[in-house]
Amino acid sequence: MKYYLIVFILFYSLASSAQELLCKVTVNAQQIQITERSIFSEMEIAMSDFMNNTKWTNDEFKEEEKINCNIILNLDPEQSDPLSGRYSASVQIISSRPIFNTDYQSILLNFGDTDWVFEYLPSQPIFFNENAFTSNLSSLLSFYAFIILGLDYDSFADKGGDSYFQKAFQVMNLAQQQGYTGWDQFNSIRNRYWLIENILHPQMQPLREVYYQYHIKGMDTFAEGQDEARETIYSSLKKVLNVNQSRPRAIYTISFLDAKSTELQKIYEEGDPALRRNVYNLLVNIDPTKRSEFDSMIK
Repeated sequence: MKYYLIVFILFYSLASSAQELLCKVTVNAQQIQITERSIFSEMEIAMSDFMNNTKWTNDEFKEEEKINCNIILNLDPEQSDPLSGRYSASVQIISSRPIFNTDYQSILLNFGDTDWVFEYLPSQPIFFNENAFTSNLSSLLSFYAFIILGLDYDSFADKGGDSYFQKAFQVMNLAQQQGYTGWDQFNSIRNRYWLIENILHPQMQPLREVYYQYHIKGMDTFAEGQDEARETIYSSLKKVLNVNQSRPRAIYTISFLDAKSTELQKIYEEGDPALRRNVYNLLVNIDPTKRSEFDSMIK
């Protein structure tokens, strides 16, 4: 009996540490009028369990290696109906990765998606099938799981996230045939279709290289030499500028700056004044709407 107990504990510990994501889901439903509000707590748990307990890769992750991410849903009170189980929401998806020799988490993804429409009923499990559409909620969550994984792998190896971006594309392709919003190219240039289209497009590949250079050769070396790290990060940002000149205001470029603007602001508040001015000019060239955010670099 003792032997079987040891085997069970060992198996359970291996299984519990095998998954890749440490995802917190938050459902904001304050404006929805309903007496039984436990449904929203159940929704949070169901989505979190799906993200955290699905095996997304063939790699083994230790507990401390899991990817931190947050999904924040703001349910639309006019378009959501708990009685029928149909919901509409705007959603923020955030993921980060640790920086070597620090306790700092660098944001990789900070993406707003205003086109979440899905069905959810209490106690209804969420299933994922890589080769078939099972529900729009499953597709929404699995799409961003693969985007999160792809960006994380890209930040540790040059274009290391290829397979996960291809899987995100497959999710998009299957969901596109079901008629839900956010999966097609016509209604918006800031939706899921254009995000994965940008990531996989040949013109945008230098931006994928940036994720590796920026993090491995820049941020991960910051504790060893700040001036050198700042120069390396600036060198990587030049590629972002080149991409933006080829495809102005592409959602992938905008998404990169949405994730990195606060971090870049802090990085270049110090250091060589000439370098800070160069970085400021480059970033404002890419996204003039963020000029006020970057002003601290040149003060």
